[in-house]
Amino acid sequence: MLGRKRHLCVDTLGLILAVVVTGASVQDRDGGEEVLIKMMGLYHRLKLIWADSGYAEQFVKWAGRRCKRVIEIVKRCDDVKGFKVLPKRWIVERTFGWFSKYRRLSKDYETLPESSVAMIHIAMINIMVHRIQPG
Repeated sequence: MLGRKRHLCVDTLGLILAVVVTGASVQDRDGGEEVLIKMMGLYHRLKLIWADSGYAEQFVKWAGRRCKRVIEIVKRCDDVKGFKVLPKRWIVERTFGWFSKYRRLSKDYETLPESSVAMIHIAMINIMVHRIQPG
């Protein structure tokens, strides 16, 4: 597999609810479907999910029909040039930023997608432990 995509669903604190690692050739909407299928039996109270424009159109309709979830697309304003923090979307981007501090996640070192998922979980456990007990 050449290249990877990490599809994450996080809560408002940036903590992982579900993660799927796919090849880079997989469309965002297909990875998003895998994440939602993984979450279906786990988070019954979750009704609204924010996503970027890569998950628009078919994915939004599919999530409403199959998973009974509302997907709200967070869009960039066309008038703004350069970097602009988008409300809601920066939460998952911040989580990706946390992963860059972990050498095994900074590049695509893993052979199997399952190994990459395991390393993401290990990194998240480390982040949560350090929030409980700083230092």
